[in-house]
Amino acid sequence: MATSQWTDDDDDFDIDDAPAAPANDSDLVKQLRKAMRAKEKENKELAEKFEALNKVQRERVVKEVLEAKGVNAKAARLIMKDLEDVNEESVSHWLDDNGDLFGYTKQVEADPQQQADLAALRQQDIVTQQAQSPTSEMDAMNRINNATQEELLNMIASGNF
Repeated sequence: MATSQWTDDDDDFDIDDAPAAPANDSDLVKQLRKAMRAKEKENKELAEKFEALNKVQRERVVKEVLEAKGVNAKAARLIMKDLEDVNEESVSHWLDDNGDLFGYTKQVEADPQQQADLAALRQQDIVTQQAQSPTSEMDAMNRINNATQEELLNMIASGNF
């Protein structure tokens, strides 16, 4: 037969047969409720402060982007209503999409080489607008003045002036 190592000393339970004092329990519950109300109030105050700071930060970002793009600051109200996540990129995209409501058009950044080419074309236009087209007499005279003796004899022989 198997022997058990169970002894009567293991049966000691530390149980008080006395009922718990109801006054202590109700005081404890009251204190916990009071502490919970205080924490809820503190959480609510912190949430209000966070919302206020978040709103100020959103308004500042929108204002800075509008100033940089030269848009009327009154557009900020529309942007704030439309956008939840306000950052410089989202405001710029919103302006690109809805800027025609207040006369804003997206500025296309030009390539520096393209700018140089346009400047050269403008300069050529200025030169050619003020220039005179040579007449056939001026062209013949120019050819005669710059010709060598041999070229002059060839022109006379051909009759091609």
